[in-house]
Amino acid sequence: MSLEGFIQDETPTAVVQRREASLGPLAASLRELLDATIRTTVDDEEIRAVRGEVEALVERLRVDQRDGTPGVRFNSEGYAWNWGNAVVGLGNAIAPPLGIVHEAPGRARAEVHLGAAYEGPPGLVHGGVSAMLLDHIMGETAANGFTRITFTGTLTLTYRRGTPLGPLHLEAHIDREEGRKVWVLASIGDVEGPTVEAEGVFIVPAWAG
Repeated sequence: MSLEGFIQDETPTAVVQRREASLGPLAASLRELLDATIRTTVDDEEIRAVRGEVEALVERLRVDQRDGTPGVRFNSEGYAWNWGNAVVGLGNAIAPPLGIVHEAPGRARAEVHLGAAYEGPPGLVHGGVSAMLLDHIMGETAANGFTRITFTGTLTLTYRRGTPLGPLHLEAHIDREEGRKVWVLASIGDVEGPTVEAEGVFIVPAWAG
């Protein structure tokens, strides 16, 4: 069964979790590689040598791979996995990843550490990255404890001040609902308080109603 990329996959949960135990550390190492690539000062000869080794590793992983993107998969045991997601994907080295905690239906928080790969202005998080993280936590919050599917309708951001690289905190909660529309409020910030505040309208699609 597939509904807009939501794919029922009856891989047993134990098998999925064993895969995650291998895939997660690989993605974490790749994040370190990204950071090292950005900040390295080794000479050009060493860079070319590393490139050759990386290309060899890519070829090893290309030997067996699926066509297209993985989408969101779930089994009848109630376990779901979304390894390619740009924000929380366990297998995606671009994802920070954002560790979201659902404190209650309609309310969530998250902690994240953003390094050099997410820089916009010097020393600050790129504004688009802040928007992406907020959009994701707000979407999960609108899903009300993963009891429904929602998509972003509108997202309005207010940038209060620059968001510094390093440890950050996010919060989100449902403000109100009308029919298939869900309003969510959220923020991202540091120990001094919010740096970006957001309001979004999220839509429960008719096919998932």
